[in-house]
Amino acid sequence: MKSSVGFILFLSFHLFLSLPYPSLSAHAKCNAHDKQVLLEIKAAFNNPYHLASWNPDVDCCEWYALDCDRNTGRVIALTIFAGNISGEIPPAVGDLPYLQNLMFHKLTNLTGQIPSAISKLVHLRELTLSWTNLSGPVPSVLSQLKNLIILDLSFNDLTGSIPPSLSELPNLLGLHLDRNKLTGSIPDSFGRFAGNTPDLFLSHNMLSGPVPKSLGNVNFSIQIDFSRNKLEGDPSFFFGKNKTIQFVDLSRNLFEFDLSKVEFPNSLTYLDLNHNKVFGSLPVGLTELNLQFFNVSYNRLCGQIPQGGKLQSFDSYNYFHNRCLCGAPLPACK
Repeated sequence: MKSSVGFILFLSFHLFLSLPYPSLSAHAKCNAHDKQVLLEIKAAFNNPYHLASWNPDVDCCEWYALDCDRNTGRVIALTIFAGNISGEIPPAVGDLPYLQNLMFHKLTNLTGQIPSAISKLVHLRELTLSWTNLSGPVPSVLSQLKNLIILDLSFNDLTGSIPPSLSELPNLLGLHLDRNKLTGSIPDSFGRFAGNTPDLFLSHNMLSGPVPKSLGNVNFSIQIDFSRNKLEGDPSFFFGKNKTIQFVDLSRNLFEFDLSKVEFPNSLTYLDLNHNKVFGSLPVGLTELNLQFFNVSYNRLCGQIPQGGKLQSFDSYNYFHNRCLCGAPLPACK
């Protein structure tokens, strides 16, 4: 459930990019320059069996893991996943000038840093480098990819801080930096994205400090996941009657605020605050929400759990280890 919304959006967008381009003419043959670059990439990966179809005697638009524009023959998608690919991403990937989708996914032997040459891919709409062993920093030059809709660098070994310049991406809908080793604070600039306010996935890192108050000035339309960091302070500005956010996971941090004073948007269906320092009582307004998931365990809450809505549909596990919460599904108040 936790990542279902983000996964559905990701899958839908990827399927959209995979749709064939309509054309009344025959499929154009692969561009000679692109073909040469692809052979350089294959050689840099030591000619793996996974890319055995990359035969120089065959039109490269017919090769595995590639898509070409039907009219021009230029390579527009390079998507390699779940294969035995070893080595580092070669800078040559930056020499495919019409690339719109670059994906290296579930390649556990892919190592090294993210090459800055990727910033030359000005037509890129989706960049997915996930579930690999890439290390080093998140390159700030990725902010030059103004057409990016999805930036997914999740499940790697990336270190250092989050570049504030990523807020300069005007078309971004989803930013996935989760499951890395990132440190420092969330950039204040993330409250001032140049265009859309993207869904933010920052969980399972080592981020610290308070969430910038600037993030309260924007409206996250679907999802934020800041779980399993060392963030602190009062992030209740994410909520409010005028917000439209649906999924909020702030669990396993050091957040400390009075929950009884929070007004929640009617759109909220998923709220996880477990393992923080949240105090006060549960507001009655929670009974008005169509909650599909709710967890406030391991906090400092008190008082009776409001009756009604979906609050009694969750078991005691979602409420226990608080200071003095009581009422169904916990034991009755004394």
